[in-house]
Amino acid sequence: MSFESVDPGEGHSIAAWTAVTIMLLAVAIGTVAFFLVIPWLVWASVGLLVVGLLVGWILAKIGYGVADTAHLGH
Repeated sequence: MSFESVDPGEGHSIAAWTAVTIMLLAVAIGTVAFFLVIPWLVWASVGLLVVGLLVGWILAKIGYGVADTAHLGH
């Protein structure tokens, strides 16, 4: 039995993987810094989290994201 799937492929792109990797690293660093009471590093990891978000958005805008399939009529 076969099922047709209309999966837009969200999250399966260079932009998504890069953004998630940077943000996951930021959260890991921030967690350790919070535990070790290093306030400047906690705030630096918050900044890195924002950088990860921006990098993912920029990569998606320049063509490394998943293409928009709404115009295909699916």
